[in-house]
Amino acid sequence: MILTMTTLHKKPSLPATYGGAAWLPRTKSLAEELTAQKYWHHCGTSTEWGKLREIILHWPGEELNFSEPPDHQLMLARPDLATLRHQTESLVTLYQKEGVTVHLSDLSEQPPPNFLFQRDLFWATPQGVILGRPAALQRAGEEPFMAQVLADLKIPVIYHPHGQATFEGADALWLDPTTVLVGSGVRTNPEGVRQLRWLLESMGVTLLEVNLPQGGQHLLGVVNFADADLAVVHGGRVTSQLTGLLRERGIETLILEPDPELTDGLGMNFVTLAPRRVLMPTGCPEIKKHYRQAGIEVVEAEVGEYLKAAGGPACLTGILLRENFQ
Repeated sequence: MILTMTTLHKKPSLPATYGGAAWLPRTKSLAEELTAQKYWHHCGTSTEWGKLREIILHWPGEELNFSEPPDHQLMLARPDLATLRHQTESLVTLYQKEGVTVHLSDLSEQPPPNFLFQRDLFWATPQGVILGRPAALQRAGEEPFMAQVLADLKIPVIYHPHGQATFEGADALWLDPTTVLVGSGVRTNPEGVRQLRWLLESMGVTLLEVNLPQGGQHLLGVVNFADADLAVVHGGRVTSQLTGLLRERGIETLILEPDPELTDGLGMNFVTLAPRRVLMPTGCPEIKKHYRQAGIEVVEAEVGEYLKAAGGPACLTGILLRENFQ
């Protein structure tokens, strides 16, 4: 055998771990991996009105038998746990009849009482979900429980607000697949908005910030979308900034004036099941009439115990997946 300089200095191929021939590059985006469902559970949305496919509800546990006054737990009155569980079971049945897959978070450890309201604790995008960071001290510590529920479902958490940022999912609403409306107020602070804007810009999504009036909880309590071109707004809380923005985009507004059905019955705290089809609380006949006159089909749910806890269907429903969200 004749050795040449070329033979002597020829290096063996690199191991795959160093980028050698057996290295397999990852080529699909996270959004594509979600759709493929190979590594992750399919999730995401970029509308508020696409047909609802998957949600998370929390199964009410012993955490609702708290000893403090209800106001200290951000609630209006003390819910009855047995009745609350019955209403949760009924909600599951209603959603399933609408073709919605319901995941119930039934935890081995007790979360804080307001863990009942899943909408605040995460917000879905086409790339995965953003974990909420609730503003009230009473809700601090709910995030690890929510992160565990999402991890068990193989839902990717792509961001968690940090530093002094606070963010609650009910403050973010999709205007269209490339635009998000975010309410800045008591629940989501300016730093939370700043961090969310930075993240969304990396996805090619524009964030439009609106200031929420004093006395409101979330943006969802000021405006809720029944379709791409139809928004229901709270006449006592909507601002000229918001109405002007909706008008510029050609979005029709159904204005509900403040009355007991709106303020106490939370008649606009609905979940859009499909374009112009919503799930709303029972006990709001006048609001129901307004919806039907606007061409909105209505499914009603008894949620009286949730109302005692200061939330309705939209608050307790964590949205994972809507159809045709891209």
